[in-house]
Amino acid sequence: MIEPTIESINFLFQKHKINDQIVSFQRLSGTTSGLVLRLESKNEYKYILKFDNPSQIGLVEQLLHTYEHSVLLPKVLFSAEDSSYFVYTFLDGTTHINRGPKSSWLKILIMELLNKYVEHKETSTWGRIEYPRKTWNEFNEISIDEARMNLRNVLSTEDYNYVKLKASKLFFDDSKQGNKYLLHGDTGVHNFVYNNETLIGVIDPSLMVGPIVYDFLYAFCSSPDDINSDTLFAAADLLEHGNIERTRLIEETLIQLYCRIGLSVRHHPNDLKEYIQAWEYWKQLCIDVGTS
Repeated sequence: MIEPTIESINFLFQKHKINDQIVSFQRLSGTTSGLVLRLESKNEYKYILKFDNPSQIGLVEQLLHTYEHSVLLPKVLFSAEDSSYFVYTFLDGTTHINRGPKSSWLKILIMELLNKYVEHKETSTWGRIEYPRKTWNEFNEISIDEARMNLRNVLSTEDYNYVKLKASKLFFDDSKQGNKYLLHGDTGVHNFVYNNETLIGVIDPSLMVGPIVYDFLYAFCSSPDDINSDTLFAAADLLEHGNIERTRLIEETLIQLYCRIGLSVRHHPNDLKEYIQAWEYWKQLCIDVGTS
């Protein structure tokens, strides 16, 4: 890849008939394998220019175009014909930190994104579009087993077996998962943009097809604060689609939490103590609803 310059970036803007002049850019780090630049223009607008594998860019564009009416998602300005690059609006704020109470940002996420999700009928597969699985159960089994690799010294084998048992009962029949939707797939606080403790954006999708409750619980479990049943049930009541009864919601939360703790061990070890406390709380809830 040729090193970008102000001149080459402005050439792309002119080529795509965007009437703005870029005056500076900054290379951003992240998990992507491509090149990500934050651009600033003469008119004081900010943009993101991303070069990446065309299949990756194509997937992100698919989500952004599908949910272009969501105020939480960036807007695509233009893209290459071969999908080797694209430019979208920059969401100015902080990620992960200064996010305010979970009940507040969960409400915004649900009202402004999850309730706008549409059914996905283009494929018979489940899970991440890049790595499709034949069943929803298969996708969850793989996620649980990957989490276990990080949790061998944190949670017990009995915990792992308990989660596997719950998953096998909940996910064995695809027809009982409800409608399949096009999901963001990585709805965690690490991908949420906040301004003045208000959720203003959601970035870096990892496209999936599955039930809406997956993105909902992924968000709920993505930080250890306010990870209690009151917060969960109040937020779940706001979902217009994909509602499930509360016993199942508790059990699915435990499964998602197990997977999240596995990620925490690797990426956010400072959260581990609170997550372990949350694990004991949710495991006891599961035991209680299972015996009631």
